[in-house]
Amino acid sequence: MFSFLIRHSLVFIFAAAILGFLLPEYSLKVFPILPYCLFVLMTLTLIGMKQNELVIKLKQLYVWWYACFHSFVLMLLSFVFAKLIGADEALTLAIVAVAATGSLFATPAIIRALGFDVMTSMAMTIASTILLPVAIYVSLFLLQSGEVSLDMQAYIMRLVIFIFGPMLLSFVIHKYVPEDKLGRALVKISPYTILVVFAFPFGLISNFRLQWDQDPILAYQLIGISTFLVTLFFIAAFFLYKKLGKEQAFMAAVTAGNRNVLLTHTIAGSLLGPMFLPLAGAIQVPTSALPIITKWLAKRTN
Repeated sequence: MFSFLIRHSLVFIFAAAILGFLLPEYSLKVFPILPYCLFVLMTLTLIGMKQNELVIKLKQLYVWWYACFHSFVLMLLSFVFAKLIGADEALTLAIVAVAATGSLFATPAIIRALGFDVMTSMAMTIASTILLPVAIYVSLFLLQSGEVSLDMQAYIMRLVIFIFGPMLLSFVIHKYVPEDKLGRALVKISPYTILVVFAFPFGLISNFRLQWDQDPILAYQLIGISTFLVTLFFIAAFFLYKKLGKEQAFMAAVTAGNRNVLLTHTIAGSLLGPMFLPLAGAIQVPTSALPIITKWLAKRTN
């Protein structure tokens, strides 16, 4: 059973989003435990990496250039899009806030399932997350009329727990566990990392379902907007990195398309306005479909 789920994991990520939409009462119950899933996912992913190599990646300038592109350039493009479609203030703020969001922590697990460069994707994910408070502050300062006050204590706590905590744990494990034993354990454990990813689209889509029940027309609009945003992020990153090769282009595109909207909502909360959570829920549909489309494109691109 597990081997079947792992083998077709990219399809089941999308299925999880659809199932969460169809079963909103269960999706709402999963939502509060997503931070714990996040910690497990980051820990399992980082244990499978050599921390010294990850630190070396994080010292490379192109990783931070990507993080700036991921946040600020795509924020600007998203703002232009919001103005072109005549979005109101609340929806514009939600659109730009999604663009300011760092890459999803589940991205390296998805990248591994696609067979691309996990280490670079992890470095880009961490870099874009570190820039998140700056990006979200800029968007709130420019688009939110009230006083801007980020919950930096909550952000730093989550940064420590979900990034530096797993990195430290991974370092300790690599230091004190013999490499041969650790290698054998990772061979058995690593494939199951992707299963934790299923919880995110399932649990995050509940707010979109609530919007669907209240206003179906607006929900259709949110699906269209979220699909366009994910497509925009994917295409922009793909062509920016295409000169580095197909694998790097697809890796950057998937990393750009995935957005850690849960973390953004955690640190900014109600400042993001009433449309952020419904849009964050709607974006789970195109985001969860992205790995399937990427795998199909990768096989047909020279």
